[in-house]
Amino acid sequence: MKIEYNSIGIVHTPLKNLNDIPKQPGRGKGIEGIVELLPDYQAGLRDLDGFSHIILLCHFHQVTEFKLDVVPNGRTEIRGLFATRTPRRPNPIGLSVVRLLGVEDNRLKISDLDILDGTPLLDIKPYFDPLEEEDEIRTGWF
Repeated sequence: MKIEYNSIGIVHTPLKNLNDIPKQPGRGKGIEGIVELLPDYQAGLRDLDGFSHIILLCHFHQVTEFKLDVVPNGRTEIRGLFATRTPRRPNPIGLSVVRLLGVEDNRLKISDLDILDGTPLLDIKPYFDPLEEEDEIRTGWF
């Protein structure tokens, strides 16, 4: 079955090549960037500024192949693809939880990211974890 998605924007970051990307999400702390939404989607950003974190779903546009058996970064044992966070997947979709620093027009200022510059954006979701007890997490209108 063929499934198609259209990009709703682009992620601009200082991470210009694949070797610059942090290997684990927590290692992107302090790295800032901008999400630029296409103007047609700007109205959908209403109320997002009440959240401290958002989830970005992206298309890993530089992934060209995948393997079902992988050796995770920094490890020596072979693991099944779906038990790892490798970006080389059958459907190269990335999920990143980032800190939302601000919303201005169709642009989101973000931090703590691990996304390659120029990555096409598929969707934005507010981060909400009802089990989270961290004071730093703001959950907007929830």
